Amino acid sequence: MAMAAPIHASSITKISSTKQIYPFTSHYRPSSLVLSHTLSLRSTLRRSMVAAAATTAVEAEPRSNSTAPSKSLPFRVGHGFDLHRLEPGYPLIIGGIDIPHDRGCEAHSDGDVLLHCVVDAILGALGLPDIGQIFPDSDPKWKGAPSSVFIKEAVRLMHEAGYEIGNLDATLILQRPKLSPHKEAIRSNLSQLLGADPSVVNLKAKTHEKVDSLGENRSIAAHTVVLLMRK
Repeated sequence: MAMAAPIHASSITKISSTKQIYPFTSHYRPSSLVLSHTLSLRSTLRRSMVAAAATTAVEAEPRSNSTAPSKSLPFRVGHGFDLHRLEPGYPLIIGGIDIPHDRGCEAHSDGDVLLHCVVDAILGALGLPDIGQIFPDSDPKWKGAPSSVFIKEAVRLMHEAGYEIGNLDATLILQRPKLSPHKEAIRSNLSQLLGADPSVVNLKAKTHEKVDSLGENRSIAAHTVVLLMRK
């Protein structure tokens, strides 16, 4: 009978070495520590592959140009406000109309509180600087200038941007004088300056119930809301 070949020490070393290199052979059961480490490596590799795929997909998509100008809006809304002190010795000009009164607006230009307010509303709707930046009171050429100059420039900028007046609503706040006799003349002149139909220009006048400087006939104020429509 044939005898089994003796197992040499070198063979044992080789088998042991094989199990260390290839831990998942059928003759070897890995320890929980080795298995945990291996699974962790697999999980990390899988996450890396998913992240790489996602990055590739994002880079393949066309990027939006954030510096591109925004689309032209079909309409724009602006609000204007102005206030002036009333002092003796000055004319009271509202909407380009000289209103009889014992006081007038103290200002660098003619102090037309309504036209200044309308100019600011149009500039605001266009997203432009306010009237004080475009026509600074530090510039001597605007000293005593008629406010129609300012509104004509605002209208020019409006048309240049491709808009026209949709409608305008203005409110004057003053204790005296009563504006009822002058409202239609003011509205008609304002419509003409704007190049708009009078039907889209509205004007209201309120007292301030004798409260603070407005109610004490020491100042006059105006609010305006304007809607600009794309031509």
